[in-house]
Amino acid sequence: MSSGNDILDMYIYETNTLLEQLETIVLDAEKVDTFSQDNVNEIFRIMHTIKGSSAMMEFNTLTTIAHRIEDMFFLIREGTMDVVSEENRPALFDLLFQSIDYFRGEMEKVEAEQPLDENIDSFLSNINSLISKIKGEPAAEAEAPAAAPPPAPAQAPAPAQEAAAPASTSSSGNPDFPFQLRVFFDEGCGMENLRAFMVVTSVRDFCAESDFLFEPAAVETDASTAERIIDEGFLLQFRRAEDREKAIPAVRSAGSVYSYQPHDYVPAPPEPEVPAAAEPAPAAPVQKAAPAPAAGGGASAQHQKESLISVNLSKLDQLSALVGEIVITEAMVTGSPDLKGLGNLDAFSKSARQLRKLTDELQDVSMSLRMIPVSNTFQKMNRIVRDMTKKLKRPAKLTLIGEDTEVDKTIVDSIGDPIMHMIRNSMDHGIEETEQERIDAGKDPVGEIILSAQDTGSEVIITIQDDGRGVNDEAVLKKAIKNGLASPDYEYSHKEILNFLLMPGFSTNVEVTEFSGRGVGMDVVKSGVESLGGTVTITSEQGQGMTTIMRIPLTMAIMDGMEVAVGSSIFTIPINNILSSMKISSKDIIHDSVNGEMFKIRDNYYPIIRAKDFYRLPSGADEVEDGILMWLESGDRSYCLFVDELLGEQQIVVKPLPSYVNNFDIKNSGITGCSILGDGNISIILDVGNLHAAAYSA
Repeated sequence: MSSGNDILDMYIYETNTLLEQLETIVLDAEKVDTFSQDNVNEIFRIMHTIKGSSAMMEFNTLTTIAHRIEDMFFLIREGTMDVVSEENRPALFDLLFQSIDYFRGEMEKVEAEQPLDENIDSFLSNINSLISKIKGEPAAEAEAPAAAPPPAPAQAPAPAQEAAAPASTSSSGNPDFPFQLRVFFDEGCGMENLRAFMVVTSVRDFCAESDFLFEPAAVETDASTAERIIDEGFLLQFRRAEDREKAIPAVRSAGSVYSYQPHDYVPAPPEPEVPAAAEPAPAAPVQKAAPAPAAGGGASAQHQKESLISVNLSKLDQLSALVGEIVITEAMVTGSPDLKGLGNLDAFSKSARQLRKLTDELQDVSMSLRMIPVSNTFQKMNRIVRDMTKKLKRPAKLTLIGEDTEVDKTIVDSIGDPIMHMIRNSMDHGIEETEQERIDAGKDPVGEIILSAQDTGSEVIITIQDDGRGVNDEAVLKKAIKNGLASPDYEYSHKEILNFLLMPGFSTNVEVTEFSGRGVGMDVVKSGVESLGGTVTITSEQGQGMTTIMRIPLTMAIMDGMEVAVGSSIFTIPINNILSSMKISSKDIIHDSVNGEMFKIRDNYYPIIRAKDFYRLPSGADEVEDGILMWLESGDRSYCLFVDELLGEQQIVVKPLPSYVNNFDIKNSGITGCSILGDGNISIILDVGNLHAAAYSA
């Protein structure tokens, strides 16, 4: 560890990861109304790890809560789930969800460097009350102070699959502490010295400090001991054999323990005296001792574990920026105007092609480092549906599809809120209020929300679909007219009515509830997705449900684009927005009094936007015969853009616009960023959806 901040960052990361695992376990267990023995063991291990690491960080309240929940699952583990009656199981599930929320809230305070909540008496009382019920004790005893769980009897055998290997002998160690236990941690787990200290903390729960030793001794304060633990393992030495037996379950349940091996200290026998005149006996062949089998029965030689490391996101951002600069510099070198007219450059061209190949591979690798699956974000929605199902008393289930789809880390962090808002919207507005209402409509009594992700190569499509009541056009239009968003004299189409749902603060709820009616509408979804360069579209059929589709780029750092010229200006259009390009003549254009110039493609008419006129450029083609017409699409918007010429497809590095440019509202003018070309010129990146909106709102 290089600093205290590194330790704190690792603590926060590991605790949040454990809480995600815990939430998944509890959600799955609640569906079948029981915990398997593996679930119980895993929850015990999670709480044991959180308790130890929190104690190490001196977060006493977190340590106390985790320790008491660990006590509860110690009881359950020793007696199986049979000790928890059916009437107490809902309380057990609710308590664990409350615990997850509590720890997450405290982790947010730790990250924000805010003081932790010291008043945990009420929460602790709830835990103690449930423990008393599990024990079958009177409720009054629930207020009794928390006590450590009784240690497992020394003579109780461990499960066969977790039994420790037979103790071997060792001639090294302290003869006063002959009963040894050597522990090895998972390869690459990190913080081995602190993990060893957590093991020591667990042992102290049942063994006096005078009755055991450990090596290295300075694991709490000396980070360099981690290297020694990696090489030699962490050695515990006990005065009594029964204390070592008690330590084995604690070691087994500790985090990231790969194997452990008991050893008994045996003094080395004295060297035999050999008479001077005697011929020495031939030496017996020396046999190397076989390595001890790992706990759990698996052969260590066959153990394969993927090595993973945690990297700060800012370092990945820096790497992406450097790779982007390398790509730009490579383009500048190979496309330098100084190389023109130099005749035969075969050797240079060959090297340039190799350089381009390597920079492309470097780009791909740097991008892949930032790509993570959306599974964690998707799994969190299970909790939203579960809580709303209970509070609204509406039976519903969530189906997840495409959880393994990978997206840029920045985007994954940003899409959680829009997805959560749409899930809540489906539960509050979509799913029918009663089972009977659904049965009368010929539907399954249990409503279904489908959350899916699909990778198309250039973007990820996230779909939230419910089988509820759908959108009531009449109610939406009535509210839009009341809010001054719509005219009572105009006949709106179904599609136009749905678009009102994306207006700021629009809500059809009459009453303010915990979930809606507070002036926060679906516009937060639209603005959130559009800030990522994506689009949102809604479809609905009354009585059949609603579907929300979010189209979001896989990464915002690098994209494939088509370079186009308009006079002396250069623009980049994202490849995934281009349907086709074509040469036309003026006689192919139709003039419409509302939409202006129109062009017919496959029996449909699309408006034409002239880039020169829209951006008021000083030069560029005026006659359509002198330029190119590009058919573009973004979400539900499709139109044609007239430019001078196509310069070619290129993978570009997206550069954000300077902050001062925002004062001119340039992002609402169809411009999303810029890129530096090989010759050093700037290319403006167009936002195809915003360009259409800006052109027809002017």
